[in-house]
Formats: sequence, structure tokens, C-alpha cells
Amino acid sequence: MSTTEELVLLDFWPSPFSSRVKIALAEKGLTYEAREEDIFGEKSSLLLKSNPIYEKVPVLLHNGKPVVESSNIVYYVDEKWPSPSPLLPDCAYGRARARFWTDFIDKKMFEGGSAIWRSKGEELELAKTQFIDILKKLEGAMGDKDYFGGDKFGYVDVVLIGLSSWFLAYEKFGGFKIDNENPKIGAWIKRCLTRESVAKSLPDPQRIYEFVGEMRKMNGIE
Repeated sequence: MSTTEELVLLDFWPSPFSSRVKIALAEKGLTYEAREEDIFGEKSSLLLKSNPIYEKVPVLLHNGKPVVESSNIVYYVDEKWPSPSPLLPDCAYGRARARFWTDFIDKKMFEGGSAIWRSKGEELELAKTQFIDILKKLEGAMGDKDYFGGDKFGYVDVVLIGLSSWFLAYEKFGGFKIDNENPKIGAWIKRCLTRESVAKSLPDPQRIYEFVGEMRKMNGIE
């Protein structure tokens, strides 16, 4: 990155969506300044100005210009800095497939997991079944490959692994183990965590579990 370029990430430490961006930036060897936002309190004027539509993180400011929505930011980072290795596939079909599964993950995963910790009784059992089914569909998409893009860590892997720090909370509040229900995803998570870009970018799952526990109390679930 040119010394004249500046990257600032508007962040919130538990955000799995911010984690995606951090992983993508780390994959490209880019340095940036992370600025923590108070999502539950008074949001900064910079955040409100940079993302007036959704007023949420992450926002990547590149030389002062805001890029918003995490999967879009990852796409921007990959296009702007194709070296040392592109995250998206070279072929049009591969890129289309990556966009499809990114859309599936964005629409299903976080809400599906949130339904687990927000629920009790029969609703919890249904939410757990639906979440496991989402992961089974993703296992089918990965097939017998090590990563979603094939043999190489890529765009869809970045998008999904950013969410994985929340999985411990889903397991504990849902009473299940991903390693048992979705062993291929469990193995994939362990494989991804061997990458420095992933390991250093994800928050501690135990800390996320405690954070979710506090949110349950705030919402009168416990």
C-alpha cells in the first residue's frame, strides 16, 4: 500500500462482520487504524456521516472515502489490492458461485444463530434444527475440498469464518456441538484458524459467549 494511503476501520469488537474485514486486510498485508464504536450508546459523528443509511459498523475509510457493508468491503479490498493473492476466483463462474454463497450466508447465518440465543423451549429446538441445516447446506457447497473456493482459502471462507467466533455461544445456549452435527464445518474452522490472518482477527469465543449472555439478560431471556 502506498504511504499516501490511509485505512481506518470503524469497528465494534464483537462484530463478526468487522472480523471479516480484518481478515481480508490481514490477508493482503495491509495496515490500518481500528476505531472502536459504542454501538449501544452514542455513535460517533464519523460513523453517522460515513454510513448514514444503516448507521452501523464496519465501515472502511480509504483515504477518507467510506466503503460499507462487510461482504462489499471484502470485495473492495480484494479488487483494490489483488496481491499477494486474490480472494475471489479467476473465472466468472467461480465468482458468481462465491457471490451466491456469500448472499446465502449473509441472509441466513447470523440471524439463524441469533434465533438460538434469543429462544427457549420449542422455539429453541426449531432454531437449533434450522441452524444445523444451514451448516449442512454449506457443507454440501464445500464438497470434498478444504475450502469453499477449492484448495485455497478465499472470499467465501473469509465471509463465513468471520462469524465463527459466535458459534461457541450458539452451542452453549443451544445444547449441541458443531463438531458432532456438522463435522466438515468443524474441521474447516480448525483449518482456517491455522492461518495467522484468521487467528489474530477473531475475538475470543469465550468472551463472545459472555457478551451474548449479557444480551440475553438485557432482553429478559434469563
